[in-house]
Amino acid sequence: MNKFPMTKNGEDNLRQELVDLKSVQRPKVIQDIADAREHGDLKENAEYHAARETQSFVEGRIKEIEAKLSNAQVIDVTSMEPTGKVIFGTTVTLLDLETDEEITYQIVGDDEADIKANRISFGSPVAKAIIGKMEGDEVDVKTPRGNTEFEIVKVLYI
Repeated sequence: MNKFPMTKNGEDNLRQELVDLKSVQRPKVIQDIADAREHGDLKENAEYHAARETQSFVEGRIKEIEAKLSNAQVIDVTSMEPTGKVIFGTTVTLLDLETDEEITYQIVGDDEADIKANRISFGSPVAKAIIGKMEGDEVDVKTPRGNTEFEIVKVLYI
């Protein structure tokens, strides 16, 4: 089975979510189902059906997280020697050569990607263009809006 790259922070977040689902959400749903059963006829009991639907979601998410964690390849760049090379997990500052604007991204796994938090998936066009490049290199990124040229200003292993 394929391994899924994930940062240490991403792994920690998934483990925290798993603990919450198993120790808080699952017992709450079980209690909700028990309470709804006490209200009588289950065929027309909306609370019971809603609780069962929630239970299905919680159990599905638990299985999904457990599968991801069992196939995770956790990459902790803080334990690596900083070489200035862009790799999975690094935080990269790019200079848009056309607009002179700087933007900083961390390259993360698919599940960790959040553009609002400047975390981009390693499979995104920007990440694909800069992975393997060095600090100071210029890259041409093909995006849905067209080509953009960037200079890699800084690569941090944080």
